[in-house]
Amino acid sequence: MEHSQTSAGGASRRLRVVLVQQGVWDMPLESLPLASAYLKAMVSGDAELSDRVSVEICNFRGRVTHGEMAARLFAGPLPDVIGFSVFGWNQRAFGALTATYKQLNPQGWVLFGGTHVSAQADRVFRLYPEIDVVVNGEGELTFLDLLRARLAGVAPDALGDVPGISWHRADGSVVTNPDRPRIEDLDIIPSPFLTGAVDLLDADGRFRYDVALFETNRGCPYKCSFCYWGGAVGQRVRAFSRERLRAELELFARCGVHTVVACDANFGMLPIDLELVDDLIDIKRRHGFPLAFESSWAKNKSKVFYEIVRRMKEAGLRSSFTLALQSLNPDALTLMRRRNMKVNDWRDLVRWLNREGLDCYAELIWGAPGDTVESFLSGYDELAQHVSRIAVYPIMLLPNTEYAENKELYGIVALRGDNDDFEYVLAHRTMTFEDNAVMQRFLFWARVMAENAVLRHCWLPLRRLAGWEQSRVLNSLADWADTTTAREAIPLREAAMRGHGGGAPAYAAAIGYLFTEADGRRALELWWQEVVSRQLAADVRPFLDEVYRYDLLTQPVCEPDGLPVVEIGGVEYFHRPDVTLAYDVPGVLARMRADEPVSLEPEPIRVDIYYRTGAMTAVMSTNHEEILHFMGEVRRAGSPLTVP
Repeated sequence: MEHSQTSAGGASRRLRVVLVQQGVWDMPLESLPLASAYLKAMVSGDAELSDRVSVEICNFRGRVTHGEMAARLFAGPLPDVIGFSVFGWNQRAFGALTATYKQLNPQGWVLFGGTHVSAQADRVFRLYPEIDVVVNGEGELTFLDLLRARLAGVAPDALGDVPGISWHRADGSVVTNPDRPRIEDLDIIPSPFLTGAVDLLDADGRFRYDVALFETNRGCPYKCSFCYWGGAVGQRVRAFSRERLRAELELFARCGVHTVVACDANFGMLPIDLELVDDLIDIKRRHGFPLAFESSWAKNKSKVFYEIVRRMKEAGLRSSFTLALQSLNPDALTLMRRRNMKVNDWRDLVRWLNREGLDCYAELIWGAPGDTVESFLSGYDELAQHVSRIAVYPIMLLPNTEYAENKELYGIVALRGDNDDFEYVLAHRTMTFEDNAVMQRFLFWARVMAENAVLRHCWLPLRRLAGWEQSRVLNSLADWADTTTAREAIPLREAAMRGHGGGAPAYAAAIGYLFTEADGRRALELWWQEVVSRQLAADVRPFLDEVYRYDLLTQPVCEPDGLPVVEIGGVEYFHRPDVTLAYDVPGVLARMRADEPVSLEPEPIRVDIYYRTGAMTAVMSTNHEEILHFMGEVRRAGSPLTVP
């Protein structure tokens, strides 16, 4: 059947296309819909299609119901083509919307793209037969070809001439066309920011997203057993031009963007990365923004990385530097295909970053084949001696990865999530179901309390002065929450029960409760008083109690609570003036991190604390890198906060 675009009166009309994205987090601000923005920019920049196709982006927050999405997508004129950017957290929702769309518009086309469905057509079509096309690999050029086919009257069951897709014939048989070559010159993709394809400002002229997402390159030289990043976008790294990236950063700065996030696999690996940082620093100097830059940092820390860090520090450009170790167990690393990375001695790197006064965190994966409870916790506590935060993620079987395609080889037993399409690993040859249950509880508290910095200052002095390893502290909180009769612990206990399996909403609920509710803070105070403080030796208890108080004082402020607001360098802060500490906690902590002798004699000091406003967006996201930017910044009383 041919498809034409003709109005009721016979006049030709524009093909109506809607692109749909949904983030994983339920936040006051949206996540920038970068994938859809690229596609819209491609259409706007194409001489043949720009006048014949209209493209709208519908961008949803996490936890929006199917009904709410359907009301926005289908209440008005129906799209002729609807494309979904699919991840594990939204595949089920998008599949349900697809079925509804086809009931309303049987002649409409449904496109699924994204790493979760790429090269997974047999399963995707079996689950959602209403889908017409699955896009495999990069989608920008493929998207244009599909729109041209639709305008030319090609039927969705006759798409054999479009490379890089899977489709199905009328009899249901699946056809996968040859792969499309990777895009070598990335600048053929028009910038969605510079072309205006994506709206950056809200009605009040403020930047409308939580952070500015952009890419500086595509590709990853590694192919880890748990990850599809390298396979998804090609092993060889291809970069956007310096001129384009600089223009995008200039635009972000003019929009007052606080944090820019590069969606790269290994930023800091290439000499061109240093050029980008130089441009970013120059733009910050002239415009005052952005103030922070985040990315997935290079696994191997070369001279380029160290020079980037040095220049960012001198310019006052903030970041969290990542040690993507994933495991400290040699057996697990071998099975992950990561031992051949020759990762630098992370201890030396951490010592250097600590001397520079820079934040560093590590990443670990629980449940990888080869790891055990004992080896994982040993590695966790070893890392905790050196880094301020450890981000811990449960192993999941992502499509097209070594682990997913060879479950029998590793003895993997997995289960699909209740509300997502991820496969969660429950057991394998070195991990029993019982092991996993114990560690899922630990992971919940590790992610909530340590990764998301609900507490961040007390870990080091507890270990140094009281001999409490970080895992012991976290397990003591878990035990208390499970057994206490305090009503303040009920939301935490319920969230921990829902968190088994790694659900982001459960983590977000607990983090939000602890950061925003008075009862959440009271729960922490009860645990500390009833479990930790009473077990401390008398000679260290007063100081450690004050460090704990300091931890709570420097948490993000989500509500004004009577605090005045001051503007510094174009950024608004809540100001808590003239706070008295019984000890010079900031000074003692700094000396501990530098391995210098410390005195626990009382030394009262007065400080002012500044909290960046707008913290609610970050604390509800479980994005620990963003949460750090809202932590209280401490200055001696009367010493103003300055923004470099």
